[in-house]
Amino acid sequence: MTNGPTAAAPLWHMRPSSAKQAWMKADDPTPSGLFAPIFASGAMQALFADPALLQAMLDFEAALARAEARTGIIPEDAADSISENCKASLYDFGAIGIAARDSGNPAVPLVKALNAQVPEEARGWVHWGATSQDVIDSALMMQAKGGLNLILADVTAAIKAGVRLARTQKNAIMAGRTFLQQAVPVTFAFKAANWTSGLARLRASLIRNLEENIALQFGGAAGTLAALGPDGMAVRAALAAELDLAEPQMSWHSERSRFVEIATALGAASAVFAKIATDIMLMMQPEVAEAFEPAAAGRGGSSTMPHKRNPVGAIAIRANHRRIAGLVATMLMAAEAEHERGAGGWGAEWRTIADLFTLTGGSAEHLAEMLTGLELDPVRMRANLDNTGGLPLAESLMMALAQKTGRMEAHHIVEAVAKKAIADGLTLAAAASAQGAITAQLSRQEIERALDPENYLGSANAMIDKVLSEVHRQIGEKEPNAAD
Repeated sequence: MTNGPTAAAPLWHMRPSSAKQAWMKADDPTPSGLFAPIFASGAMQALFADPALLQAMLDFEAALARAEARTGIIPEDAADSISENCKASLYDFGAIGIAARDSGNPAVPLVKALNAQVPEEARGWVHWGATSQDVIDSALMMQAKGGLNLILADVTAAIKAGVRLARTQKNAIMAGRTFLQQAVPVTFAFKAANWTSGLARLRASLIRNLEENIALQFGGAAGTLAALGPDGMAVRAALAAELDLAEPQMSWHSERSRFVEIATALGAASAVFAKIATDIMLMMQPEVAEAFEPAAAGRGGSSTMPHKRNPVGAIAIRANHRRIAGLVATMLMAAEAEHERGAGGWGAEWRTIADLFTLTGGSAEHLAEMLTGLELDPVRMRANLDNTGGLPLAESLMMALAQKTGRMEAHHIVEAVAKKAIADGLTLAAAASAQGAITAQLSRQEIERALDPENYLGSANAMIDKVLSEVHRQIGEKEPNAAD
């Protein structure tokens, strides 16, 4: 399988680490800008930069020429000449962009520039049987393939970090929080397993999108490949093989569900990332101080307050999510295409797809770094739970009492005792021990047992182990009870 005519492999065929190195070695660092490094990964910026899109479009043209030569449609010499001239460095992408204003898309001026660049004897064979949408959609699919793989690598790293946390923090008892209020005890392992469960589902979704939605676009003028006569399907199969893209059942110029599903998967990914980021951000508050983003020189600092340790990774992820949600909505609106070619919707996708990948990729990279280096304070977790005087165990006490009085009666009794404990500054144990309605039914030992957090973790460990077993099935991480 060829990678196109360029000397180096295109970024969408590189391993994630290689793509990042290619970006870091780039002669022109301008794609990073002032704000982009905060929100985006370098590798994803490089993959979706204008020069990379131009090269992907040229890779399509080179692959088309080779496919048509293989199927006897155009001369091999012409295909060689076209391929040799499909190098982005030969073209002024700024001039092509300006010319695109008059044509409505950059494929038209690019094809004209390519036609002018090749030897005269090959000019009649450039872009044979294709249309502009074939070029741009296929180029975006090549980029999407690379982008999904970059995100997949960071998600896998985050899952491995989550597995480590879930396996090692089963004894880190802390307050569960519902509606931002202390609820009943949980463990940090339970919280980490919940994160990991979402990440594992996300990983499966990314793989499914790679397998089912990354596909060639090649249909010609109105999708029928009429310009290629009886050879259309043979050329399409050869072209799909050249580009290492799946061959769809039919052209999809105006059936946009592939890109919609990819976009919604990225939106769901962002939601998973943002939930985890929000939890970490809240736990980093000084009055909570249970977990912290990795420390590094200059990370999280303030321009004026020397004591600050801001949750910069979480903030970036949450900022990205606010933009990503709107971009997903744009893709849904753009999918409403008219007849065989969308008028406006198709163009709305181009930068939207790039922005979706750039932002989601940045969030994935931030999250992988955060979870891999997450700092924990289990002592503070337990102290925060104990600071409320046992109130998070009110349900446990109620359920113990309910065995004797019925649930509703027990609820009324314990609710009154909890209110008295708060009003009088007592622990729940002290207030309960002074309440005859409770002591008439429960012994001191039974009250103490009900108010011990270790006795009210329910099936948390069983759920954690199920998550760890599923992750082991997916990516081969250790079984729940395996030794480190």
